[in-house]
Amino acid sequence: MSKVERQSQVAVLTDRLKDTKNIYVTDFSGLSVGKLTELRRRLRAAGARYVVVKNTLAQRALAANQIGELDDHLAGPTGLVLAGADPLAAAKVLGEFAKENQKPSVRIGLVDGKAVNPAYVKRLGELPGREALLGQFAGCLNGVLYQMVGALEALREKRQAEAS
Repeated sequence: MSKVERQSQVAVLTDRLKDTKNIYVTDFSGLSVGKLTELRRRLRAAGARYVVVKNTLAQRALAANQIGELDDHLAGPTGLVLAGADPLAAAKVLGEFAKENQKPSVRIGLVDGKAVNPAYVKRLGELPGREALLGQFAGCLNGVLYQMVGALEALREKRQAEAS
């Protein structure tokens, strides 16, 4: 690879990294080209990108964006998941894919600009989606309202009984 090509790849990766605060560093060794393509397709459907990078080029692009937390984990075959604005969707895809194929393994993550360990990324993938969480929250609020209505009804009945 020529110097111009390397500089071009660093510039493209630097530009992509500007748009995301959520990055997962993975080790994709052991995955076939077909499986890697399938992983990319699933991540793209979730609004994320999977980029296979040379470690030195990734270090330059990360340094250009003042992201130093990931440098120690850039060794061996490295793929970056650029999760965009929603870290949950990409973590969910990674978790499901890893259950099916035992790969890729997450080395470290960057969620909202903060470094997180692989167990945290796994836990993010196990959380229900935004709509499910909002539904659970609405259900909780609904339960509280029913309890309040029941308490007010009991209080009204008690006052009526005292008045008569």
